[in-house]
Amino acid sequence: MSARRVPMAARVAPVALAAAACVLGGSSSSAAHDEPPWFDRDDVPLAEGLRSVVPKRHDVALYTTPGAGTPRRGSVLGSARLPFFGTRQAPGCTGRWLLVGPLAWVCSDVADLSYEEPLRPEPPRNPSGLPFRYYFAARDGAYGYRNLPEVGEGTPDLDLQPGFGVALVGERSTPSGERYGLSRSGYYIPLHDLVAARTSAFHGERLDPSSAAPLDLAWVLPERAPVLAAPRAGPARPGQSQRVRFEVVRVTKREGAFLRVSAEGVAPEAWLRASDVARPTQAPPPAEVGGAQATQRWIDVELASQTLVAYQGTRPVFATLVSTGKGPPGSELATHPGVHRIWVKLLASKMDNLERDDVDKHYSLEDVPWVQFFDKGIALHGVFWHQAFGRVHSHGCVNLAPLDAELLFGFTGPHLPAGWSAVFPAPIEPGTVVRVR
Repeated sequence: MSARRVPMAARVAPVALAAAACVLGGSSSSAAHDEPPWFDRDDVPLAEGLRSVVPKRHDVALYTTPGAGTPRRGSVLGSARLPFFGTRQAPGCTGRWLLVGPLAWVCSDVADLSYEEPLRPEPPRNPSGLPFRYYFAARDGAYGYRNLPEVGEGTPDLDLQPGFGVALVGERSTPSGERYGLSRSGYYIPLHDLVAARTSAFHGERLDPSSAAPLDLAWVLPERAPVLAAPRAGPARPGQSQRVRFEVVRVTKREGAFLRVSAEGVAPEAWLRASDVARPTQAPPPAEVGGAQATQRWIDVELASQTLVAYQGTRPVFATLVSTGKGPPGSELATHPGVHRIWVKLLASKMDNLERDDVDKHYSLEDVPWVQFFDKGIALHGVFWHQAFGRVHSHGCVNLAPLDAELLFGFTGPHLPAGWSAVFPAPIEPGTVVRVR
């Protein structure tokens, strides 16, 4: 599924302070009294004890350098207090530019200085792999209100059509006992008008780096797949053994259209139809990561098998099922082959087609989690609205089970610092290569 619009974001670490130690450490006594190079000498002095920078709203933009028209570096969660390292006067900001990390500047017009310690909240964690609680508007739709006392009075501030998805971050009750969920976008929605998303517990497999055949695995695709005693088709027998959907099997041999899933020498033999499983294949690294001499991390998406393999150099380290675009090759709804780099990562992003007039049905999904755009509007991301992994299903994006999306979000670069809502690559940390084939 591809997104309509993309917020922006960046990375935090005290590298600037380490650089200061190098600059000041062996200097003369007169230079030791100079202001560090990330403070403007001619600027109005700041009060002592300022420790952090607090954004005035959610998704405040960060830039790689102070000044108008400089590249975006990321964006910040509204709940964050970022570390304060220095200031600079430059165009594009009425006040000061504030340094909050390496290659990360924010304008004081949209952020305040604070005496409090930095607070960089980690993304929410729960066993499902989802950062929030997700719901859908029920069959009659749902209304949202900016203020709880106004619920049920006057015109709603939000109209959710049936099936539209929202992420909840809180819950409140009225004096009468009616319960309302608070969406991440700031609307109170009656819980009786919402249906909880039933997310998948499926997840991929970490691979044994010492194995001679790390990709000897496959996943069962049908709800029930008959186990055969020999590599040939035959009628189903009463009491015949079966493997179930998403079950992991180890492949030891292939004969024509059949795969042996029992160890050599073990009786009775167990075979599955190759068409009943999704099996990834190992492929050489692309030139973009160094080819046969590759050492960096990269991602390989295989359209034919609907699988994804994460590599460290030439070594596969993780494999899973995905759902790619359901359109025919070359169409708008297809996932196109090619080699790309991740160009932005977002904790969550809204995805919809509400501006389209040429579609049979509109959709709107708020706060789709763990989003990594790599080919324009095509991304790796988690899904909470289907469990069709191993089959084409999306509008072009590479859909992942929540647990896999969270794992891969942490595996790839650039890494999202705590307290940030999005991050762009920078020379100090490029985006990870994603190959679709």
